[in-house]
Amino acid sequence: MKDDPERLTVYYDGACPRCVRDRQQYESLAGDAADAVCWVDITGRNDELKAQGIDPGLALRELHVADAHGRIHRELDAYILLMSRVPLLRPLAWLIGLPGLRRLLSALYRASVLRRLRASGRN
Repeated sequence: MKDDPERLTVYYDGACPRCVRDRQQYESLAGDAADAVCWVDITGRNDELKAQGIDPGLALRELHVADAHGRIHRELDAYILLMSRVPLLRPLAWLIGLPGLRRLLSALYRASVLRRLRASGRN
């Protein structure tokens, strides 16, 4: 990856087929912006996650994104940061950031992730 002061590191669940599809879809929509994103599969990397200040259990339940300054953004904040890089997704990033909608989407997101983890026997 090129040196980029705006690079993001996305910690995602590579054992989750939906998460892998979401990554592929993002890369397709992002075009050149995809070059500034480093994707890290969290599967089997508990020690590395802890070294980055990320709780491995939370990493399974919430998307984590590190910005170029090493700050970790979680859950919807992570999605907003990632989506705001793609012109087509920027309006959606703004929309999910609205306070009332944000709370609702956060609850729906957590419930969806818990169902996915239970279905795969990883909760």
